[in-house]
Amino acid sequence: MKRVGILTSGGDCQGLNSAIRGVAKGLYHEFGDNVEIHGIKDGYRGLITGESKLMKPSDFSGILTEGGTILGTSRQPFKLMRVIDEESNVDKVKSMKENYQKMKLDCLVVLGGNGTQKSANMLREEGLNVIHLPKTIDNDVWGTDVTFGFHSAVEIATNVIDCIHTTATSHGRIFIVEVMGHKVGWLTLFAGLAGGADIILLPEIPYDINKITQTLKAREKSGKKFSILAVAEGAISKEEAALTKKELKKARENFPYPSIVYRIQKELSAVVENEVRVCVPGHFQRGGDPCAFDRVLTTKLGAAAAKMIKEKNFGNMVGIVGGKTAPVPLEEVAGKLKYVDLGCDEIKAARQIGISFGD
Repeated sequence: MKRVGILTSGGDCQGLNSAIRGVAKGLYHEFGDNVEIHGIKDGYRGLITGESKLMKPSDFSGILTEGGTILGTSRQPFKLMRVIDEESNVDKVKSMKENYQKMKLDCLVVLGGNGTQKSANMLREEGLNVIHLPKTIDNDVWGTDVTFGFHSAVEIATNVIDCIHTTATSHGRIFIVEVMGHKVGWLTLFAGLAGGADIILLPEIPYDINKITQTLKAREKSGKKFSILAVAEGAISKEEAALTKKELKKARENFPYPSIVYRIQKELSAVVENEVRVCVPGHFQRGGDPCAFDRVLTTKLGAAAAKMIKEKNFGNMVGIVGGKTAPVPLEEVAGKLKYVDLGCDEIKAARQIGISFGD
């Protein structure tokens, strides 16, 4: 009897349930009745505390189209994994290994992003059989062409920009739409392109507020009464980019604005005639049902994970490489971010049609 544990960790996103379903259906196909699937509750927290339940085939029925995760999730920062909790005196790594053994698992399937992946690789180093499925709306996991959750979030962020267009046009306003993405700007780039943003600000391209102002005034001079800015949460000015990490951290500790878009709003309001408004869709971008692309993607990833378990091909992420599923060694990709390539086709196309990146 094969015993497989599965957990979802980190921030939630669309496609988690469809990925769980893909793994489960793949396992039932590969092993028939000779497999037990143990759902671990609330991510690594459940593995630490030993909270799990034996799943039935019916548990995976009807969840392909549902958002969220039936297993629950939590954030367990990687940098704290080996830190003994003072209040509970719990050795998290030791507890996870012990509970893996108590459950008599042959493999642990982990669904999550970068931090989750680093912890999965740590468990691999500790001797556990682990397989990772790349999940994040940021699309910033190294070693895979795409992560599940990304395209669903792009659809939502794009819809926000679409809706903002009508009110911006009606009132002749400048709207700044804050898109999720602290370190990497794939989501902002794709949503900005799909939504027809006039200016796109990414963490990878430090912006000059004067360049943004020039773009806005040029649009106004040409008869354009409104403008849309798609701005990543982690957008950074050229002045900030010149600071050391320590200096930037100190500057952000004394930051008087809720986020960077509000500073940009204030700076622009002082130099342009149009009213400048901010729109923050926030966690809407993580919610709702997975789009068709993500339903197909998670089914492929889940089926590939089940096959890898049957072949005992552990210690890998199930990546999409050249459009096909492929095992990618965790030790080669854990901890690496996939930043926006400044020479990618999307950046080139944006510049060729006149979109400004504030540089």
